[in-house]
Amino acid sequence: MIQARQLIQVLQEYSIPLIIGVVAGLAFANIDHHFYEELVDYRVFGSGVEVFGRPVTSHFIINEIFMVFFFGIAAKEITQSILPGGALNPIPRAINPLMGTLGGVIGPAGLYLLLTWVFYGGTDDFSVVANGWGIPTATDIALAWLVARLAFGNGHPAVNFLLLLAVADDAIGLGIIAVFYPDPEHPVQPAWLLLTGAGMATAYALRRSKVNSWPAYILIAGGLSWAGLAKSSIEPALALVVIVPFLPSTEIDPGPASQKAHQGVGPRRHGEGMVPAVYRPALERFEHQLKLFVDLGLFFFAFANAGVAFGSINAVTFIVLASLIVGKTLGVSSFSWAATKLGFPLPEGMGMSHLAVAGLVAGLGLTVALFVAGKAFTGPPFQDPAKMGAVLSGSVALLALGAAAVLKVKDGAGSGAERP
Repeated sequence: MIQARQLIQVLQEYSIPLIIGVVAGLAFANIDHHFYEELVDYRVFGSGVEVFGRPVTSHFIINEIFMVFFFGIAAKEITQSILPGGALNPIPRAINPLMGTLGGVIGPAGLYLLLTWVFYGGTDDFSVVANGWGIPTATDIALAWLVARLAFGNGHPAVNFLLLLAVADDAIGLGIIAVFYPDPEHPVQPAWLLLTGAGMATAYALRRSKVNSWPAYILIAGGLSWAGLAKSSIEPALALVVIVPFLPSTEIDPGPASQKAHQGVGPRRHGEGMVPAVYRPALERFEHQLKLFVDLGLFFFAFANAGVAFGSINAVTFIVLASLIVGKTLGVSSFSWAATKLGFPLPEGMGMSHLAVAGLVAGLGLTVALFVAGKAFTGPPFQDPAKMGAVLSGSVALLALGAAAVLKVKDGAGSGAERP
């Protein structure tokens, strides 16, 4: 039992299901692409079953339903970061990484558009390719956190700096998906967003009623939000982004009577006393009880989205990859450096060498970049090349670790006189 837990912990800590999914998707797509397409487009409940006009395929279940929980976990990280004691609270301590975040969006998006003009300027494909500018703007939180710990060492301030940057980066990325990448096959119908608003109102009412059961928020309020986004032709995978912030984030005081009624509940240590697990805030239990499901499920997401034939590589692949590697590094580094000049310093113990490596690690855009690539391009000839660029961004891990070794950031280089 202990060995099984240790194995699961290793799988989660090193994002192994995601990595295996990428490799498996690439292998299947290049060995037998037709069979791979049949697996991804398989109609799970038969050819006649649709949800709001969309066939219920394997791809639909993974991208439009499973990814709801992935983005919900991301929303939890964002919510927690702005609460008292969070990385974004108070705001002054977060100015520098937030400036880096801004550069991490503007830099790659700007470079993407520049390279698109270089390769496709004056052609009929320019506007189509340019629509993919959102692909390199987000950072894969899990992979960035993993590589940062390997590059800087556990507990280094650069790790928390990068984690905060990635969380804020993905918050902007979620907004970009919602606003700029609606379903191209179904015109946007804003009136249906009233249903999403009803979901938010329901979540607010549940919170006001001191409901501390996260499934109530996710199933009832989240269901309304999902239906509203799906009917309005805005990405339904974002359904929980507007619901999760309503989950109670503070400890529920059970009181003597309630404690007696719940004597059978397993306790956990909290401060000086023991508090039954049922009284943990819903926001905390939401992540704790779904994280394993999401981490393991990323295998299926990667398999269904990373299956790209190597023969599809073209200029778009290079544009996406260069925007993630070069655009992110320059954007994060330059904007964060500018923040230091404006009086908002880097965290104690970080110097320019750490900042450069952190900017490079931020170029790991695998998960969200794959997701956006599927929304930016509806199919051939640019979707697969763009996805390949997102997949190849995984090579940033090797580049970052190499740069970390050369700059000796793990040994504390850059923490003294090198600080700007």
